[in-house]
Amino acid sequence: MKKHLIKAIFWLSLVILFGTSVSYSNPLRFIDEVGREVTFSFSPKRVVSLAPNITEILFSLGLDEEIVGVSIHCNFPEKAKAKVRVGSYISLDFETIASLAPDLIIATGAGNTREMVDRLGKLGFQTYVIYPKNFDDILQSVAHIGQVVNRDREARGIIEGMRKRSQRVIEQTRNLTRPKIFIQIGDAPIVTVGRGSFADDLIRLAGGENIAGREKERYPRMSMEEILKRSPEVIVISSMNPKGDYQKVLHEWARWKTIPAVKNGRIHLIDSDLLDRPSPRIIDGMEVLARVLHPEGFKKPIQN
Repeated sequence: MKKHLIKAIFWLSLVILFGTSVSYSNPLRFIDEVGREVTFSFSPKRVVSLAPNITEILFSLGLDEEIVGVSIHCNFPEKAKAKVRVGSYISLDFETIASLAPDLIIATGAGNTREMVDRLGKLGFQTYVIYPKNFDDILQSVAHIGQVVNRDREARGIIEGMRKRSQRVIEQTRNLTRPKIFIQIGDAPIVTVGRGSFADDLIRLAGGENIAGREKERYPRMSMEEILKRSPEVIVISSMNPKGDYQKVLHEWARWKTIPAVKNGRIHLIDSDLLDRPSPRIIDGMEVLARVLHPEGFKKPIQN
């Protein structure tokens, strides 16, 4: 433990000694999404991301070279897989982070702990925390990160594109019947998406009715008896578990013939990263859901 601490202090001294030299005459101050103040004396040039959605936002802003470290969960874009891994949501490798000499670390309030963020601060690293909870919050997080990394123009372009695409979906589904949908994210026990989840927000925007939308829990459990009672017209299975046997899950649904979604063959498998990852790709998830919910209204591809 003492050896690791000495190494961390050594790398931290390099950050201070050889850090980026492009400085501001007046330090820039930001308030992050959990109310913490973050101050920079120079534009961040070495950035570590602690969550997949943050990594996707950074790459979408064109920071391919500036990203020096990512979490073990970061799998998109392909270039992210070549970056140094700095640990998981709940277990960071502080020694590796220190060796990367970052001048900015971006964390998420939806997975990283306050204890982690505080420890990074004590080691001298500026850490900005985002905490999006719905679609509009995601746009806000893109804007905030864009400001912090000095990519405001790129951020505005991403946000404008996402707003236009979401508006097209909303307009195309506005006068259509809202089918009842059940999204399954766990199979033992059965877990779905409730009020306050990203997927619940997407269902509403894509013109559907979440049968668990009034549940107080964000990711509630639901019995098969209750699912039968609520009679979903569409069932979506989210690929939350990378090792999941989804063909088996699809086969298990086939025996519940009284469920409208099963009877009419409206069971779909969708990449969970598109439904529950607060990144620019969430708009792809909205469009996929819109096609699943309203195949009659999206016979042609949605024009981007």
